[in-house]
Amino acid sequence: MTAAERREQLIDIARGLFAERGFDGTSIEEIASRAAVSKPVVYEHFGGKEGLYAVVVDREVLRLLDMMQTALTAGHPRTLLEQAALALLDYIELAPDGFRILVRDSPIGSASGSFVSIIGDVASRVEYILAAEFTGRGFDAKSAPMYAQMLVGMVGTTGQWWLDARHPAKDVVAAHLVNLAWNGLSGMEQKPTLHTRP
Repeated sequence: MTAAERREQLIDIARGLFAERGFDGTSIEEIASRAAVSKPVVYEHFGGKEGLYAVVVDREVLRLLDMMQTALTAGHPRTLLEQAALALLDYIELAPDGFRILVRDSPIGSASGSFVSIIGDVASRVEYILAAEFTGRGFDAKSAPMYAQMLVGMVGTTGQWWLDARHPAKDVVAAHLVNLAWNGLSGMEQKPTLHTRP
């Protein structure tokens, strides 16, 4: 096996273990054992478990962001919302282990790669679309970043639930997400207040 092939093998084995057991539940010993190599081989390629985990997470982040960017094309805001919901559900369907890794807590010291940071990145990519929609409807566009976080977070949280439930079908889940988000948005108040607060 070449060094590049060995590296890919170790990444693949680690990806499965991180998805199944999380960062803390996975050991270098088990990764090395499953690859039929010594622990120093793993250290030689990645410097340690943190380095290997970072490579696995980076690959998943890039895959998810690529799917989201490809899906989010110009169009009507409702269509954009449908595209975002379906892109995340597509990723979950195609890469359930990758999604499991992303939704777990990142190891100490990891500032990026967590699901929260990924969701934040996706939200920042769509907030300009919401800002334009808000401006067109006479709403304060300064609220668009907050609403982008809410919408993308709603899709992400639903995705976490659907990862294990897998019922109803992906298109049905996406349709219900869009129904709640879109119809909720269509009835928005310009200056919302809480009815339970004086």
